[in-house]
Amino acid sequence: MPIPLSAKTLTAQAAALLLATGFTVGGTGPGTSTAHAAEVDDPISSSASDAQIEMGFLGSHETGQFDESAAEITAVHGDTVFTVNAQAATVDVIDASDPTNPQKVSEITGTGVANSISIREDGLGVIALEDEDKTQPGTVMFFDANDPEADILGEVPVGSLPDMVTVAPDGSHALVANEGEPADDFSTDPQGSVSVIDLPAEVAAPSDADVHTADFHEFEEGGAKTLPEDVRIFGPTPEEDLPISRNLEPEYITVAGDKAYATLQEANAIAVVDIASASVEEILPLGLKDHGQAGNGLDASDRDPEDAPTVNITEYEGLKGAYMPDTISTFTSGGTDYLVTANEGDSREWGDFVDAARVKDLGEDGLAPVCETSPLADRLGDADLGRLNIITDLGLNDAGDCYEELVAFGARSFSVWTTDGKLVADSGDEFEKLTAEAVPEFFNSNHSESNREGRSDDKGPEPEALTIGEVGETTYAFVGFERIGGIAAFDLSDPSAPKFATYFNNRAFSVSVEDEIEDASDPAALLASAGDLGPEGITFLGSDESPTGEAALVVGNEVSGTTSLYSVADLANGGDDGDDENAGTDEDAGDDENAGTDQDAGADDNAGADDNANEDAQADAAGSESNSEAGANDNARADAGSEADSRADGAVADGAESDSEAGSSADGSEASNDADGDGGPLPRTGADLGQYLILGGIAVGLIAIGTAAYFFARRRS
Repeated sequence: MPIPLSAKTLTAQAAALLLATGFTVGGTGPGTSTAHAAEVDDPISSSASDAQIEMGFLGSHETGQFDESAAEITAVHGDTVFTVNAQAATVDVIDASDPTNPQKVSEITGTGVANSISIREDGLGVIALEDEDKTQPGTVMFFDANDPEADILGEVPVGSLPDMVTVAPDGSHALVANEGEPADDFSTDPQGSVSVIDLPAEVAAPSDADVHTADFHEFEEGGAKTLPEDVRIFGPTPEEDLPISRNLEPEYITVAGDKAYATLQEANAIAVVDIASASVEEILPLGLKDHGQAGNGLDASDRDPEDAPTVNITEYEGLKGAYMPDTISTFTSGGTDYLVTANEGDSREWGDFVDAARVKDLGEDGLAPVCETSPLADRLGDADLGRLNIITDLGLNDAGDCYEELVAFGARSFSVWTTDGKLVADSGDEFEKLTAEAVPEFFNSNHSESNREGRSDDKGPEPEALTIGEVGETTYAFVGFERIGGIAAFDLSDPSAPKFATYFNNRAFSVSVEDEIEDASDPAALLASAGDLGPEGITFLGSDESPTGEAALVVGNEVSGTTSLYSVADLANGGDDGDDENAGTDEDAGDDENAGTDQDAGADDNAGADDNANEDAQADAAGSESNSEAGANDNARADAGSEADSRADGAVADGAESDSEAGSSADGSEASNDADGDGGPLPRTGADLGQYLILGGIAVGLIAIGTAAYFFARRRS
């Protein structure tokens, strides 16, 4: 005889069916918000035991463009993110009012190639535009960031290849780094310079007369200023005049007080610009890092041993590193201004000129050999330094016939400097050590493909993106690793001893895009499943600026073409004000607002305490396909029965909440309800109301079907 079904049973089964298919009955559940784009199943997270912050994934805008520089430099005004899309030669305008689901709403197009963007507090936007012929003068375009259409206000001319623009903190000037790179065949080499633009008080474009140029003419031979000997000037001189001005290439600018500081990356120096007079006051050589000193080691080979590379972070007496910073920023501590640099390194390869060579090739093809008396003479094999790329014009003896020491590109670190160029602190070999611990199987991986030690012989993690931000009362440096990916945060409370806090990397190394995309049936889905690749620019949002109500980062990822938002939880103040309803039984997890991230991915010492809660959440969501392995792993999210690869199709159940009325205990789910810092949900929209009506209709329909089945069964019995 059929067993009668009670109304309670029917309701429970209908609820289970809805939950399993991504819906819920009452309250907010997995199907009520758009799937997270470009979030990986298991983001990598690693923190110091006493870390006071923790990062997690919020949401991402995807261009679907792989390795095309489709997302580079970012700027934010209100709830709108502006991302330089070099692939499309535009700036994408992205609505991030719902940080879990940022949406492109428009784009800004100028003449030439967009390289950089900055926005004044009142909404005056500035975009640096490279000419189609990069050796010709570029322009700076102004727009109104308060206007949804981002109306163009005008433009002014600047120097060749304006690579970076920033607005001074007081809003009075825009500063432009005119890199002046040579032509690709080195047939011409324009001057490098810094443009100082007087900005109007209102949201309007300045005139051409407001543009002033800080050049390097006074440092030429016979000029009024002396170029320090350690400033690196090198390479062909296709023009006979101004060899120094043509050789110096401003890369990035920060402002402290009435001075601007521009990195001269290839010259391994910083230019100090007086803003009021628009003149270069001095050039600060940065010197060399000693990789023979304890704590300054590096892994110099991708073949140590061949075919089975291992993590081998070693000091080498006689090996140096040229800092060659890309990004530069500034902060103040104890009333003193400090500079912070991301020491990426960069070679010049234009036409037949190349200033890099592998150590194993020294002594061949016209290159000098390593001196027999050098301490490196017996460490030139592939397992040691043979594979390492070094700078060919540095390290030679006085006669120039052999290398006494070798100098690598970059320092694989970030550094703190005084404003007069004195080194205060350097992170040493911490970048390679922390990534080796967090991602041992893909240590020093490249960004376009997943491999092990693919970049050990070059610049390692390759620190490039950098920003400074204050969380609570603590100042942090956030450094992005261009190659292996991810952001590392360091506490700058003591400028002379920066302290590692946490590392977060939203990347799935199981996906090697470069190797797989050509044969992929859905390239965009494959790219999305890989996560964020190649962070190029970072914008920090304080708690008063962020749409979540707590600190956040906006990251432009050059290789994956994604603009992603990461939360930065203030653990010192209890994360989400200490009232995270989704914390389950793990008090430490309650400090983490990052409900959309894997709290236990190598960072949470109490990860084991979450297992039961995770199993419960998976079981509740299991209406059909959740397997027991997914419930038992250290993932602090309920996947609502979706297969892992559904993320690639945008079908991730990303909004699950621990709502008792919903009949779900998904306490570690990918909820966005914590993101605003007060434990409450994000504001609901008209689209949400429509979803509720649809879901409600489906629920009523299923319950009605179940009820009819019940009475039919009763009649048959």
